[in-house]
Amino acid sequence: MKNIVIAAGYATRLYPLTENFPKPLLKIGERSILDRILDDVDGIEDIDEHIIVTNHKFAEIFNNWVSERKQKPGTKPIRIIDDGTTDNENRLGAVKDLLLAIDEFDINDDIMVLAADNVLDFSFQGFVDFFKQKNTSVIMCHHEPELYKLQRTGVIAVDDDMKVLEMQEKPEHPVSNWAVPPFYIYKKNDLPLIRDCLNHGCGFDAPGNLAHYLVNATTIHAWIMPGSRYDIGSLDSYKEAQILFQ
Repeated sequence: MKNIVIAAGYATRLYPLTENFPKPLLKIGERSILDRILDDVDGIEDIDEHIIVTNHKFAEIFNNWVSERKQKPGTKPIRIIDDGTTDNENRLGAVKDLLLAIDEFDINDDIMVLAADNVLDFSFQGFVDFFKQKNTSVIMCHHEPELYKLQRTGVIAVDDDMKVLEMQEKPEHPVSNWAVPPFYIYKKNDLPLIRDCLNHGCGFDAPGNLAHYLVNATTIHAWIMPGSRYDIGSLDSYKEAQILFQ
């Protein structure tokens, strides 16, 4: 299984911190956001490689980071891909960045797809175990009681076996309280659907667009997030995470 991390955004809401530096490499305590993610995933036997998709503006910074990370014992191979964009106005979007990685490296394997701007207090190991148990593509979900938060994210309806029946994007009237964070595992068998998704109306800006499309094209189950995640989307949320994880 490949771990593909989408890290090509420009994080304009965190300016000036991220005006000339990538958000995933901001420090939370002694480690960067991305190091915290990969430290966990490095311990998952099923994952054999990390692929980090970044933009042209920050590619050199990521390459320097890889050189330093390789010195750490127990790290798995990392490849960086530059999507060629230079600012927020010409960014490709998460789905196009994922497709670029799949095509550039001719990936023919199960893939875990992660956003690079979240800090978690649980491991992805349980997510991978759930994927192997269900033998389908899987997404993550968590119970969200606040209506206004559900209206700003993906929301799913599921059956008793946690099979996804429907997925909404930023719904005015959510079908449930199951919100979807940006973490996914897609089966190798579903890669042809992913490669062809843009030809069937799939949106490309956010990673949830792909999950929304695939729910109607293949079988997907949802794993209930066993802990909390902290989305580093603003200066306030960054400061909060620093306090919590310092």
